[in-house]
Amino acid sequence: QALGAAGVGALSSDQLRALNTADIAALTTAEIAAISTDNISTLTTSEIKALTTAQVAGLDTAHVQALGTAQVAVLSTAQAQALGAAGVGALTSDQLRALSTADVAALTT
Repeated sequence: QALGAAGVGALSSDQLRALNTADIAALTTAEIAAISTDNISTLTTSEIKALTTAQVAGLDTAHVQALGTAQVAVLSTAQAQALGAAGVGALTSDQLRALSTADVAALTT
């Protein structure tokens, strides 16, 4: 049963990390957006990889800036593209360096 945005937003970082990748992929964009910026930074790299492009596209700039470099480094090319202009503009220099060459090349196309 779905938690809803309020339920997901109320999860602690430990509870959020306990979700498996299928659970993460099943969250709606509203539920992903409800995760606090502190908690988004605690997602494992496997959980980041499990995000759909729609979920990534729904991240606001504060969520993007809260991602660690290891999290940014595992974004697929499609996920990196899904950040959109605002998301890419919000990336820090360290986060930009974490993107793969293919990711960066895809951002210009």
